[in-house]
Amino acid sequence: MTPRTRGREAAQALAAELSKLASLPPAWLTLAGTLAVNLILALAFTVAGLQGSTGTTSIIDIGLASISYAQAGFVVFGVLAACSEYTGGQIRTTLSAVPRRTLQLTAKHLALAIAVLPAAAFTAAAGVALTAVMSGGTAEPPAFGQAAGALSGVTGYLVLITLAAAAVGALLRNTLAAVVALLAYFFIVGPLLRDRLPAAKYLPDSAGSAMWFPAADAVTPGQGALLLTAWTVLLIVVALLGYRRRDT
Repeated sequence: MTPRTRGREAAQALAAELSKLASLPPAWLTLAGTLAVNLILALAFTVAGLQGSTGTTSIIDIGLASISYAQAGFVVFGVLAACSEYTGGQIRTTLSAVPRRTLQLTAKHLALAIAVLPAAAFTAAAGVALTAVMSGGTAEPPAFGQAAGALSGVTGYLVLITLAAAAVGALLRNTLAAVVALLAYFFIVGPLLRDRLPAAKYLPDSAGSAMWFPAADAVTPGQGALLLTAWTVLLIVVALLGYRRRDT
C-alpha cells in the first residue's frame, strides 16, 4: 500500500470516527451536563472560599476545585464513545468499513481527543472565570503564568483521562462495568491509596492531579503529565492488543 493510500485511509477512518462521535447524543448530553454541574460546584466553592471556609482565597484554587468532581463526566464521555460500538452490533459494520483494527482504534482515540480538547478547556476556564467574576476583586488574582499553567494542566488532564476511559471501555465492552470500575478507582480506590501508600503519587489519578494542583509530597506538574500520558498510552496499547485478538 502506497503512503498516499495509507494517508487517505487514515483520513477516512478519522472522518468516520468523528462522524460517529458527532451522532452520539448521550455523549454530548453528558458533556453539557458536566459543564452545568461544574459551574454549580464552582459557584458553591466560590461562595465558600470568599467566606473563608475553604482555607484559600486564590481564584485559581477555588475555580478549579470543582474539577475533582467534574472529571466524572469526562470519564463517562470516554466510556460512551468506546462502548457505543457494541450497541446493536455496530462494531461489525465498523470493521467491515475499516478492517485494520489498529487504524480504527487509533482513529477513534484521535477523534475523541479532537472532540474533548475544546470541551475540557472551556470547562476549566469557565470555573475560573465564574470565580473571578463572583469574587469582585476580593480574591487573590493569579499571575498570568500561574493561570496559564493551571488551565493547560487541567485541560491536558481531562483529555488524558477521557482517552484512558475510552481504552478501558474498549477493553470491557460494557458501559456500566467500565463506568463503575473507573469511578470506583477515581473516587474511592485512588484517594484511599493516596492516603496510605507513598508510591500512589505515581498512579494515574495522583500524577494527573499534580498537573494542575501540585502538592508538597506530589510529583511536579511536568512529571505528572509524563506519568499520566504513559498510563494512558499503556491502557490504549492493552486495549488494542485485546481488540486485535477478538473476533469482534
